[in-house]
Amino acid sequence: MRHPCTRTATRIGRSLIALAVAASAVPAAAGPALAGAPASAPYLNPRLPVAQRVSDLLGRMTLEEKIGQMTQAERGAIDADPGQITSLALGSVLSGGSSVPSDNTPSGWADMVDRYQAAALKTRLKIPLLYGIDSVHGDNNLVGATVFPHNNAMGATRDPALVREEERITATETRATGPQWVFAPCICVSRDLRWGRTYESFSEDPALVIKMETALEGFQGRSPKDLADPTHVLATAKHYAGDGDTKYGSSTSGTYTIDQGVTITDRAHFNKIDLAPYVPAVRKYHVGSIMPSFSSVDWTEDGVGNPVKMSASKELLTDVLKKKIGFDGFLISDWEAIHQLPGDYANQVRTAVNAGMDMFMEPYSAPQFEQTLLAEVKAGRVATSRIDDAVARILKAKFELGLFEHPYTDRTNITSVGSPAHRAVARRAVAESQVLLKNSGRVLPLKKSQRIYVAGVNADDMGNQAGGWTVSWQGSSGNIIPGATILQGIRQNAKNVTYSADASAPTAGSDVGVVVVGETPYAEGVGDVGNGHTLNLSDADRANIDKVCSAIEKCVVLDVAGRPQIVTDELPKMDAFVMSWLPGSEGAGVSDTLFGNRPYTGRLSYTWPRSESQEPINIGDKNYDPLFPYGYGLRTRR
Repeated sequence: MRHPCTRTATRIGRSLIALAVAASAVPAAAGPALAGAPASAPYLNPRLPVAQRVSDLLGRMTLEEKIGQMTQAERGAIDADPGQITSLALGSVLSGGSSVPSDNTPSGWADMVDRYQAAALKTRLKIPLLYGIDSVHGDNNLVGATVFPHNNAMGATRDPALVREEERITATETRATGPQWVFAPCICVSRDLRWGRTYESFSEDPALVIKMETALEGFQGRSPKDLADPTHVLATAKHYAGDGDTKYGSSTSGTYTIDQGVTITDRAHFNKIDLAPYVPAVRKYHVGSIMPSFSSVDWTEDGVGNPVKMSASKELLTDVLKKKIGFDGFLISDWEAIHQLPGDYANQVRTAVNAGMDMFMEPYSAPQFEQTLLAEVKAGRVATSRIDDAVARILKAKFELGLFEHPYTDRTNITSVGSPAHRAVARRAVAESQVLLKNSGRVLPLKKSQRIYVAGVNADDMGNQAGGWTVSWQGSSGNIIPGATILQGIRQNAKNVTYSADASAPTAGSDVGVVVVGETPYAEGVGDVGNGHTLNLSDADRANIDKVCSAIEKCVVLDVAGRPQIVTDELPKMDAFVMSWLPGSEGAGVSDTLFGNRPYTGRLSYTWPRSESQEPINIGDKNYDPLFPYGYGLRTRR
């Protein structure tokens, strides 16, 4: 999902004016004469089966009210006047990346969501609001939440139970602060490290992605009955399907090179690699919502050159996902995704609805969407049966979440946000994700008595080690969240530590050097290689390796990055090399393995290339000759 602030202030201003004007033009209660729902209405009876409640409520709704349920607006568009939730009969509101309340605290979030919910409950039928947020590695928009390693690091743990527990904690912290719905997990299969979303994928191997889909159980629980519990949220499997398998250079979105590009494939490959994770997501874990991808698919069977956007593919959204696989949740479009479809806005709306899209993330154009869809239905270009199907799916989720009985935030677990117990799980996740790639002379684990020289900016930068999707969409360097940096973790284990970000401090007398290299934060296509990014180490990182590893007898390098980087020429200079990924708030977990408090057990969730030109390279390729193969990882004892 994109960042709401990518629009200029002028456009947002115009959109807010349009929202207010159009809201009054969309009648929310035109239709049946029923002024409201009697207290005895079957849909208000929690003892009745969900299907019966959905049917009863659907039969009471006007066409305008149904279309409202299919509409999702950004909080930035309604915050100044939540009454627009009522007048537009909105079914959902979201926080995009960087879209946070002025009081970015647990109670600040809960108060904001409850304020919006109060507006939703003023509608004729009092249908509660569904609030969505990107909790992709913890409740990461909230300052003070527990921030876990990103998914590729979790893939390296090979620990499905830990992934389940991570997402249970994330669900608990998220729901305690208001939102009941998360746009996570990403179950894409990333096949090219040049993609700026690589860290959001568990692996290049669909089998490992499927193994880690315990994340869905952590979010939602074991059965639909668990959704109403305050430790669970509605999950979103994304991005359906093929977004990690797009061809480099195929993107037409701004300066992106691979994100939102085209998956050029035959159906057999697509089913084996890209579609495979969605089958257990639906049939085993009963995921409540799925987000179709920005990307397109171009079937080679009928010749390359006629790609179809996922939001327009009736074959994949309806025929395959809903009918063949059996998905009974609802589809939510990505940020203004339908705007990328051919034709005018009416054609874009009509195409996506008829393809099978159920709810529409139209952050700043909710009124226009409602008016357009209403006109399309009245003109007979969208069937009322398609509208009823979409709304029934959305209402089903709201009933299962228990929102009709408990619409406001259950703050029972609000004190657990960022608690020591939750952070301890995150620290263990960091330790289990560390992948030891070289260990000449058994340099690791380090001894606490050694004099340690630490170099590199990423050793002591919380924002860099958390990466993108941390407080803001792109993330940022600096002390942006509470937690422990890698340097602080090292200092917890050793008393004699010298730190020099640029390795300018004298190295004399040091027993071992630890150089922390890596990337600075990015998200989505902004991080695509070729869009201002490269897989190569920075000049500063190479200089630090050269200086420290030549001056100190024993030298360890840690890579803090969202994907493997090119270290082929630098590797001989190191005695030990560790992939530390993006560990999140608990950098002390890196030192837990570094000093032997925990053993190194992590294994690569991605193939490590010798050069950038080797990409894409994946396990099973012909002439497979990487620097480190998929699944590689040395072990140490505790």
